[in-house]
Amino acid sequence: MTRHVAAVFMLVSTLFAQDPSLLRHFDYDQKAPLDIREAGVEQRNDVAIHDISYASPKGGRAPAYLVVPKGKGPFAAVIWGHWYQDGSEFLNRKEFLEEAIALAPSGVVSLLPDSPIARPGYVAPREPLDEIQIDHRVQQILDIRRGADLLLARRDVDPKRLAYVGHSYNATTGAFVAGIDKRFKAFVLMAGNLSDEVDMRSKEFQEFRQKVGAEKFDAFVAKYSWLDQGKYVAHAAPASVLLQYATREDFLTPERAREYYPLVSEPKSLKFCDAPHALNAEARRDRVAFLVKELGLKAPDAAAIARVPDLVQPPATQK
Repeated sequence: MTRHVAAVFMLVSTLFAQDPSLLRHFDYDQKAPLDIREAGVEQRNDVAIHDISYASPKGGRAPAYLVVPKGKGPFAAVIWGHWYQDGSEFLNRKEFLEEAIALAPSGVVSLLPDSPIARPGYVAPREPLDEIQIDHRVQQILDIRRGADLLLARRDVDPKRLAYVGHSYNATTGAFVAGIDKRFKAFVLMAGNLSDEVDMRSKEFQEFRQKVGAEKFDAFVAKYSWLDQGKYVAHAAPASVLLQYATREDFLTPERAREYYPLVSEPKSLKFCDAPHALNAEARRDRVAFLVKELGLKAPDAAAIARVPDLVQPPATQK
């Protein structure tokens, strides 16, 4: 997650378990038409890559790739959420495309949506506490849930084998979804912020509070007290959760990841790789192995997984 976007979502909330009304913030009409539109299809051997879009519950359309293997199924299904890294050409649905294609022959249908930041007409926040960022966060959570509707409406998808993989900003999205939507069997959360309570204790966020003004910041926190991802991922069970973190991070350090870990519900696991925020091939192998186990997949072609290009970490930008 970019430093600017991350700062806005470090909010302290009431306990999720004590206030189930929090779920109402993420309600939407599940019976509304998906209105799936296809712009084209590309064939890669026995894998079809459909360029589609579907109606967002918050208005507009969510562009996505739908990756479908050959055969009748029933297939497992995975929704992939891309990172929000400034300067990356993969700040969009392309981040996990090659990985999804490599995994398709194992019996996986994949949906790779563009988040609001990667869509036509995106309006960037004008200031650190711009409320449009709250709208974008809720929209992305709802669009992922709507993506689950899309996949589970397919006759070739096994409804008991649905997983989510999210990186950075969209790892945090997955933390919310894990506590809200019980249709998912497994989650892979890669290098994302998972607890406001932990993050708000940090020096970085205390400095941020002073920079924007303590009174202004505290009012913003109070207004959006229901947006604490840590209180949702604490209720991911019975879904299994794999947390993946890098060792070469300035903020999401191994120490901070170990503080997140006890807050996540069981069953769970935590793995580190010697890499920057982009993670690396080792992390890819680990999450593929996790998905194979949790979704009961056929073992993938190791050579095909190895050919997936590593994600490039852009140079740090000066703020």
